[in-house]
Amino acid sequence: MSVVWDEHGGATVLRDGHQQSYVDPDDPLLLVFEYVQHLALVLQALRPDPAPLAVTHVGGAGMTLARWVHRVHPGSPQIVLEPDTALTELVRREIPLPRGHRVRVRPLSGQEGVAGLRDGSADVVVVDAFEEGRVPGPLAGRAWARELSRVLAPDGLVLANVADDPGLRWVGRYCATLELELAHVGQMLLREIAAGKRFGNVVVVASRQPLDDVSLTRAAAKAPFPSVWRDAAQTRRAAGGARPFGEEGESSPVPPDPGTLRLR
Repeated sequence: MSVVWDEHGGATVLRDGHQQSYVDPDDPLLLVFEYVQHLALVLQALRPDPAPLAVTHVGGAGMTLARWVHRVHPGSPQIVLEPDTALTELVRREIPLPRGHRVRVRPLSGQEGVAGLRDGSADVVVVDAFEEGRVPGPLAGRAWARELSRVLAPDGLVLANVADDPGLRWVGRYCATLELELAHVGQMLLREIAAGKRFGNVVVVASRQPLDDVSLTRAAAKAPFPSVWRDAAQTRRAAGGARPFGEEGESSPVPPDPGTLRLR
């Protein structure tokens, strides 16, 4: 793992040969990776009030979104679950968190960390955890969906960054699994991913309460990259009757060779 700095003063965190995070310590609102932009767009659309939010992040890396939440929702108590202590130490040393943050990093896996959270204690759970470029199976199964539902506040949100091959068959099963516990599931994604043109990331949004599709559609239209919001009905149609995963889930597909470092 390493941190690669660029001429603009930004840092890219690399792990397992994959780009994990991009951080500009002087500008936490600068989001380079499109899936991080999508996570922020969803939060802006669904939680426009700058009041603090209780946010749990499953997966840490450079803690880009935690820094964004700290700036946009000052005073937010945040928990970051990151089992890779060497990675956390590297980030803390090379890209320190801003002054006055309320971010607590726990050296636990997503399953261990979420199991320790109180019922209904999280306004938002952000799941962005990969192992060798794949979402681990245990973070996609029915048991995991039940845990997410348990820790969410009644109007809480799950935002999950996942990745899949063209056709998004794995994502379809992932969404069907979440829907067993959280009735309203939608997707924010690039148009080229929705069209099945390449492997890529999808931000899945799940809640007990209906999602504000009007605001999310507007947010997608404003995204720097051509993007689309799929509401719950569109998400189900795109899945084509996909069956949910079992208790332990299945890992997402193997990503293509990441190749050389490239920032857009």
